[in-house]
Amino acid sequence: MYRVLGISLPGKVAVKVHSGEKGNQNFLRPEFLRPMVEAVNGTVVECNTAYEGARNSTAEHRQLIAEHGWSKFFTVDLMDAEGPDMVLPISRGKILKRNYVGKNMANYDSMLILSHFKGHPVAGYGGALKQLSIGCASIKGKALIHSGGVSDDQVECWKHMASPEVFGDAMAEAAGTIVDYFKGRIAFVNMVCNLSVDCDCCAVAEDPCMKDIGILSSTDPVALDQACMDLIRRSNDPGRDHFLERVTSRKGTRVIDTAAARGVGTRQYKLIQVDA
Repeated sequence: MYRVLGISLPGKVAVKVHSGEKGNQNFLRPEFLRPMVEAVNGTVVECNTAYEGARNSTAEHRQLIAEHGWSKFFTVDLMDAEGPDMVLPISRGKILKRNYVGKNMANYDSMLILSHFKGHPVAGYGGALKQLSIGCASIKGKALIHSGGVSDDQVECWKHMASPEVFGDAMAEAAGTIVDYFKGRIAFVNMVCNLSVDCDCCAVAEDPCMKDIGILSSTDPVALDQACMDLIRRSNDPGRDHFLERVTSRKGTRVIDTAAARGVGTRQYKLIQVDA
């Protein structure tokens, strides 16, 4: 699905994955993603989290990366392992004025975003736009997004949780900075499988409620997430309503609408089916 895009990511390629929280059963395993990483001769990259868990410090995260098998196949670069963060300006930002990402992002010429499309307890769903925003942000950046720009502290930010609308807008603003940074040298693959209402960041997560739908790719993260949501809505799977309730109750598609309005991408797309 990457190759069918007909592009070649230049130079040193960062491949953004989700390493999976300790205890989570649904995250995509390194063995599954290995062919895609090798196809672009990429370096697997991740960032630390802002919430309590086994991934909110460099030492703990590296240990879990090894436990989950990533180190067996790849050298994994925690882009925000050491400060200072890289600061990316946000033009016309209503929620955020700047985005904070790991300084190691400067070591890469292009990026491949590999996203497990699934639900999320706060965002409603997680796909390409969440990987661009929360996924690429440093601890400081994640704290600002979650708090709607109030606090960049990983403890204090949780006392100022943003409303679903503000959170979606902040994610869209942060996502745009990564797209702008790589300026056309970025591609996206969404794997619509293991469709739990919970994210891979959840130590205790529901089992998948729907059957796998497939793998989609694009150079436009907005169109890609929109297409994935549309395929779920059109599904006759008995678990669809449970999944969609998670999305709608958190106003999950707000990030798609705001990202489109900001020019990060377009909600319009042409869906082309590719036989395996």
